Amino acid sequence: MSGGVDSTVTAKLLQDAGYEVEGVYMKLHDKPGYHEANFAKVQHVADYLGIRATMLDLSEDFDEAVYRPFVEGYKKGLTPNPCANCNRLIKFGKMMEHADRVGADFMATGHYVRHDGEYIIEASDETKDQSYFLFDIDKRIIPRLLFPLGEWRKEDVKAYAATIEALKDFATQKESSEICFVETTYIDILKEHTEVEMPGEVLDTEGNVIGHHKGYMHYTIGKRRGFFVRGAHEPHYVKEIRPETNQIVVSRHADLEVRRITLERVNLMNGRKSFSCDVKVRYRTKRVACRVEVTEEGGATVELEEPVFGVAAGQAAVFYEGNRLLGGGWITG
Repeated sequence: MSGGVDSTVTAKLLQDAGYEVEGVYMKLHDKPGYHEANFAKVQHVADYLGIRATMLDLSEDFDEAVYRPFVEGYKKGLTPNPCANCNRLIKFGKMMEHADRVGADFMATGHYVRHDGEYIIEASDETKDQSYFLFDIDKRIIPRLLFPLGEWRKEDVKAYAATIEALKDFATQKESSEICFVETTYIDILKEHTEVEMPGEVLDTEGNVIGHHKGYMHYTIGKRRGFFVRGAHEPHYVKEIRPETNQIVVSRHADLEVRRITLERVNLMNGRKSFSCDVKVRYRTKRVACRVEVTEEGGATVELEEPVFGVAAGQAAVFYEGNRLLGGGWITG
């Protein structure tokens, strides 16, 4: 339970369905006052429902498994996806270990997804579906997961909370940010650990210096603003990031087309090694038909039937078959 409307309504729905419910709040970082305010909301809901609520301190695990790799990823010129990493290692990793310790039969969250016992299934509300971020979870735990909001629309969740006097304030509170430890931009986080203001060169695809930028960590693949290109008469986009020389390579949009992607650390919900499916290369991008060939080393090559843009190392390529999540892998190139 996070103190938000989704987990609040989830707890209420589970209790109404006859489950014995225990609320767990995860402390993942040390932002001053943040957890105290959120846990007060969790305790308010727990008191209303008459259930136990506990705070589970996973801040050291989170720092090692999610936060530090996030910072180091940007320093290496990658575009990290901390939420997918957190889901495997923390929310559906350490949290499931806690469920085992307290003897819980199931673990429930407020994610907008469903499952059929074998596969994660997209949520009914496509605008809120979070299956992309669950591609890397251990498939063995799926039968023990409960997602009460999988059939709900977000506006209906808020409307339901608004009908309950003790919960109506949850219906109108501001939604949390996508990355829990980022309040404004990821650059503010990086500034706490490394120098990010490092003026450097902008190159074209032939290696010519054509402009300047304010530091390579400010940029991700596909970005078109925040750097200067001399005499440019059309938009330029970041095509490559070179952290070792603090340079970025830019090109026209058409030059960012990618038809083949390589992956590492592939996680699949079945044992297939060669298959056709759809793939998403970022959370908010559309699916593209593809052919996947899994390698003996646990990676994969993905051949796309149509080009995609903005493919960034460090992000996830996630596979779908209809509304079923097949798994995915981490993009290396």
